[in-house]
Amino acid sequence: MAAMRLIVSGAAGRMGRMVVRTIHESDGLTLTGALERLDSPWLGADPAVLAGCPASSLAIVADPLRLLLEADAIVDFSSPAASVELAGLAAQARIVDVIGTTGLSADDLDRIDAAARHAPIVRSGNMSLGVNLLAALTRRAALALGPDFDIEIVEMHHRMKVDAPSGTALLLGEAAAAARSVALKDHSARGRDGLTGARRKGDIGFASLRGGTIVGDHSVIFAGEGERVVLSHHAEDRAVFARGALHAALWANGRKPGLYSMADVLGLGDG
Repeated sequence: MAAMRLIVSGAAGRMGRMVVRTIHESDGLTLTGALERLDSPWLGADPAVLAGCPASSLAIVADPLRLLLEADAIVDFSSPAASVELAGLAAQARIVDVIGTTGLSADDLDRIDAAARHAPIVRSGNMSLGVNLLAALTRRAALALGPDFDIEIVEMHHRMKVDAPSGTALLLGEAAAAARSVALKDHSARGRDGLTGARRKGDIGFASLRGGTIVGDHSVIFAGEGERVVLSHHAEDRAVFARGALHAALWANGRKPGLYSMADVLGLGDG
């Protein structure tokens, strides 16, 4: 069977380099293109060399159109604007699109949903098996413990992360909100400073910490009367996200158009 041909978007970034390296180390996958933004200093560079792999014949480019003719999938860890554009192009080309970009707005998500009518798109705030299992457990715990338990989500990432709360924290918050049959946007607390008053019943709280080189720590705290339940996940290597994204690309290849989650990829259902 021919190897699945992949384009990596955001190829010079931390995650992009890890995805390129993981493709190089994987059977059944081949890198056919690498993308970066138009003003990237890495345009023209060999993505394999940047990822610490042997030199290849590829160069990082800004224009995806030519690459789409020779690809089966896009693996995208870039920026919201780029991800929306690539989702539309994947829809036109009828190829798989795996989106690990975070910080997407409601309008961005609507446009990705529209693209998914014409291509299989897997989108997740976190691609790791462990985090998606944590989301399933969060949903079950929120359902079992009920509204008398307050929910707080605490996340910590490296100092260079630009969005907060993290995409993973929001993924966990959505899981908890779904269990309570409420919209997260209407029941979340994201900034506490000064005299805030008592905690509003039913809110799902978020705390974002930044520092050092931490890949990603997430905890979901269920605080009740006289007891707490804490569910946690600690990512020690970005390779877990790369492996998950590539697993998603292989899973989606040949699927009918639609918007899929990592829970679909991993067979976790609704948790």
